[in-house]
Amino acid sequence: MCNHCHEHNHSHKSNCSKLFHPIYRVVISILILSGVYIFNVNGIYRMECFLVAYLISGSDILYSALKNILKGKVFDENFLMGIASLGAFLVGEYPEAVMVMVLYQIGEYFQDKAVEKSRNSITELMDIRPDYANIEKNGRVIQKSPEDIKIGDVILVKAGEKIPLDGIVIEGNGIVDTAALTGESVPRNLEVGDTAISGCINTNGVIRIRVTKEFGESTVSKILKLVEESGSKKAKAENFITKFARYYTPFVVISALFLGLIPPLLFNSDFQVWILRALTFLVISCPCALVISVPLTFFAGIGGASKNGILIKGGCYMEVLAKPDTVVFDKTGTLTKGIFSVSKLVPSDGVSDNQLIEYAAKAEYYSNHPIALSLKEFYGKDISSDEVTDVKEVAGLGLEAVINSDKVVIGNAKLMEAHGVYLEFTTEVGTVIHVLKNNKYLGYIVISDELKEDSKDAIKNLKKLGIKTEMLTGDTSSVANFISEELGVDKVYSELLPADKVEKVEDLFENKRNYKSIIFVGDGINDAPVLARADVGIAMGALGSDAAIEAADVVIMDDKPLKVVLAIAIARKTMSVVMQNIIFAVGIKVLFLILGVFGFITMWGAVFADVGVALLAVLNALRAYRVKSL
Repeated sequence: MCNHCHEHNHSHKSNCSKLFHPIYRVVISILILSGVYIFNVNGIYRMECFLVAYLISGSDILYSALKNILKGKVFDENFLMGIASLGAFLVGEYPEAVMVMVLYQIGEYFQDKAVEKSRNSITELMDIRPDYANIEKNGRVIQKSPEDIKIGDVILVKAGEKIPLDGIVIEGNGIVDTAALTGESVPRNLEVGDTAISGCINTNGVIRIRVTKEFGESTVSKILKLVEESGSKKAKAENFITKFARYYTPFVVISALFLGLIPPLLFNSDFQVWILRALTFLVISCPCALVISVPLTFFAGIGGASKNGILIKGGCYMEVLAKPDTVVFDKTGTLTKGIFSVSKLVPSDGVSDNQLIEYAAKAEYYSNHPIALSLKEFYGKDISSDEVTDVKEVAGLGLEAVINSDKVVIGNAKLMEAHGVYLEFTTEVGTVIHVLKNNKYLGYIVISDELKEDSKDAIKNLKKLGIKTEMLTGDTSSVANFISEELGVDKVYSELLPADKVEKVEDLFENKRNYKSIIFVGDGINDAPVLARADVGIAMGALGSDAAIEAADVVIMDDKPLKVVLAIAIARKTMSVVMQNIIFAVGIKVLFLILGVFGFITMWGAVFADVGVALLAVLNALRAYRVKSL
């Protein structure tokens, strides 16, 4: 069905460029009609004037219908309008035939304008593709295509320019605007050593960036690809409309044929009266409103989400996102900031604070995990790679390493038990890291994380919407329970491995309400299995994260849990508008078809009904784009 509309619009525009703008042809046709009545033209000249007006206003419609028939695509809106207007002309209803085309062209013009406005606003919103990259060569700055830049090249970004590729800042500093990616106007500082994300705008200063990804793998390229492909993943409602059109249009053509022939043949009624009713029936039955408005609503909803820094990969996810039973959150980096700091050192007897932190920091030498970074920062001394060998990560538990020939194990209580060390339960609030050296327990380190400012509001708003909330974490039960109580989460599960998280989500599927969905929200890096298993996986704080963009169905480009609530609100509004348009368009069509069969609606009224319903449905569809931030 959508293909019919697309082909019509394409042929409509290409023919307009060859002939006249549709509005000009409409005006000329109306002037000719007016002239016929003003100058009281009669006889053969009257018919010729109407024929000229008809061809001027409807030649492109007839051309498109003929072209589609030759391609084997008979039943589309061009065919319906063409056969209805030609039929009216052949039975002598010349003014009606002309006005079918005139009013249809006016309706199509306003529909095209509405669709174009929506597309332009979304195109401008996602206009993050860089036009060029600055390279210094022989003391001169030259501009090259971003596709020609290689990994390791150094690019120069001046004030007011887009950052064309991902990389590391090696010189200078600047303040970048990330609004095109995150929907937030809060600037971000870039200094030497920071990661620069493509698509952001450098608002002041000059920075030099060493490129770490080619353009095809850069953040801006992945996001553009995601947005471009979002329309291909259709929702059930869109697929329904497509299938509906396949059977609907032939059905109404056959129905119109029976309507025009059976009453005159069986009841000896006036052929012309029933043929006019059949033609009116065809005009009313044109499925424009559904063809355009339903896909446009999903497109507008996806655009409205993008405006707020939420990337939804297709209408199918929008549909599922609108009906959550439970929203399940990961803890670290999702509800908490993921910025860890050492808050307490608890060494065993005979062990100093310095020894405890030294072995922990050295064991984490090769790790970039936030906990590892906090340990190394607290230690504050240089570590030589020669000191650390044979590092082995134990998934979800910790790691083992050899430090200057000493075997060091650091991790949670389960890992200690695996090495024969059984510890008393601790009530520390924070992530507890235990340290073992040559099977001797050295003590533990407490690392704290902070809640995000809007985490509590996110949970509160989800509850207001009647949605259950749960939290899954690999952290200790003391930390998990403390965070859960602070936020008001309904249920919490702690000390989970990645496989355990998938198991918990599976349990939710068994107990969820019918036709409802399970949403998982994670950081998109360590939670890929759960993101993939949930009905909708939402990657949180995914600016620059390849794993997040690849694994999730919905990507929130900043760190705000409240955006999860906004994403659900946008999805619900979009689905509400879709249902409004389906009910409105089908309801009005059925009513006018019945009135047309009994002669209460003329050809003029039929065109007004078709064009009016389509325009109202399109305007209603655009409401899905206008969503305010929470």
